[in-house]
Parts: sequence; C-alpha cells; structure tokens
Amino acid sequence: MLDVHRLRVFRAVVAGGSVNAAALNLGYTPSAVSQHVAALQRETGLALLARSGRGVRPTAVGLALARRIDGVLAQLGDVEALVTDLREGRTGSLSIAYFASVGSAWMPTVARELLRGFPDLRLALELRDDSSTGPGPRPDVQLMVQPRDFTGTREARAHHLLDDPYLAVVPRGHPLAGAGGHPVELARLAGETWIDNDFARGWCRQNLLDACQSAGFSPSFRVEAHDYPTAIAFVDAGIGITVLPRIGAVRLPAGVTAVPLTSPTPVRSIFALVQTSAETTPAVQLLLRVLHTLRHDPPAAGQAAAAGATSQLATSGSSRAVAESGSAV
Repeated sequence: MLDVHRLRVFRAVVAGGSVNAAALNLGYTPSAVSQHVAALQRETGLALLARSGRGVRPTAVGLALARRIDGVLAQLGDVEALVTDLREGRTGSLSIAYFASVGSAWMPTVARELLRGFPDLRLALELRDDSSTGPGPRPDVQLMVQPRDFTGTREARAHHLLDDPYLAVVPRGHPLAGAGGHPVELARLAGETWIDNDFARGWCRQNLLDACQSAGFSPSFRVEAHDYPTAIAFVDAGIGITVLPRIGAVRLPAGVTAVPLTSPTPVRSIFALVQTSAETTPAVQLLLRVLHTLRHDPPAAGQAAAAGATSQLATSGSSRAVAESGSAV
C-alpha cells in the first residue's frame, strides 16, 4: 500500500514547483523532502521527477499521479473530518444538493436554521444540476426541478415544495411594464429581443421553449447569459427582456420590473428528493419545515417564518437530537 504521507509530500513538490518550495511550505528540510520523494519512487517503481536545470520537474507519469492524488487527499480529508466528529461526539451529518436559483433565495436561511437547531450538525452543501437524478452518490436531500407528477425514486421520496410560475423581466420604460401587475399574454413577447439565462440548456429552459411553442412562436435569443442575475443585468442595461421563474426574480434592480405571464403561464415544479434512510431524522424534518415556510415568502420574509419553524421544533425537544442522516458528500 502506498504511503499517504509520501503522496502528500510529492504533491507539495509538484504544487510548489521545487523541492525547496515544498520544504518551506511543509516546514521540512529539503533533504527530508527529497528522501520522501525518492522513497515514493522506489515504492511505485516510477520516475516521478526529472532534472530541469538546477531544479526538478514532474514527469508525465508524475503529473498523472499528482492529479489522482488530489482526489485521494480530498476523500481522506472527509474521512479525517468524520473521525474528528466521532471523537468529539458530533455524529450527525446532512448532505443537501441544490440548484442555483434556490441557492441564492433559500439556502442561506436553510443553513442558518439547521445549524441553529443542531449546532453539532455536520452540514454539506453541493450545487448540482436542477433535475439531475443520474447514477452516483446521492445526497440525503436534493432540491430539484421535475414534472408535476414526480413521486421520487426507488430509494427516495419526492416532497413537492412549489409550483414556480415564470415572469417576464423588462426595463421599467418598456411598454409591458405599464401592465400594472396584470398578466400579459406570452405571445406578446414574440417580437422582443430575448436574453437567454440558462447556459446549461436544462429542463427549465426547455419548459419555457415548449410554452413559447404553445403560444405560436420561438423566442429570438440575441444575448447568452450564464445565469439569472447576469440576464437581469442585461435587461437593466436596456439590451432586451428575459423570462425566468419567479424565485429567480426576488431581488430586482430598480431599473427593471417583473410582469406575470398567461396563455400559457410556464411553470416549473420544485421538489425535495429525500432519501428514505434520512427522512425521519430530526434534521431532515426541520429542513422540510423550513422549506415549506420559505416557499410562501421571498427570502426577507421567509427568514422570520423559518425561524418560527425552528422554535416549534425546539419546543418539542427534538432540536436537542443530532441527525443520524448518513455520510455527507
């Protein structure tokens, strides 16, 4: 078995660009670093470093090994953190995957309320595609967009949170801005300059395109933005209009306004996909309470409602428990 400490030292040499830099960063002597690398080369039977002038450089196989070491050390770091948690009595962990628009609108409040209710909880948050249910390690809870009739998977149950209607975001001087909050027909946007806001070409974008087809047109995208805030900034600059789910329009600059849509109204459904092994834990129960309060309110108002969910659970005594919800990812 390879010596992990030698792998760390070798990776430090590659990252630092020299034996001396690695020695300085690690607090070792250059001789000790060289000895560790030499031992690793004997252990692997590979030439990992080659002379380069007065210094050394990683060989092709050395670079390949260094890239793989990064993943190994990251996993080892997770194991070491778990060992520390177990040693210090923190046995609860909760992993949550989320997509970008709920990340900015909901996740700061979610994280705050979970850690307020369970100070010893080891919380792992991960940004994922909004509809991904593919193979691989699954988080305890995943916030995702799915069709309205989605019920979950064999290992996880879907909790419906919100049907999120789409809005048109237009400059305040735009003719549609004078609708006074009344819905406008989607077909009225057919001749506009559209700003695309879904670089990943995901389910949410396809849902919008399908609605436009139902209204008899295909949107003319002239500008490509990677996310909702960037698209909104283009609208604020007077470049065009964009259409996005309501939760993505909770913080609009003064120069734009959101207009409801009808005939049809594109809608996406947001779910919390919860692993059955974690569903009954106190932390997941609190998470679902917080999410159900946030869905009714924009973030500023939702924070007070979420705090109420925490106090309710604390009153029942459940907040003293630590969630046993599986390993974080």
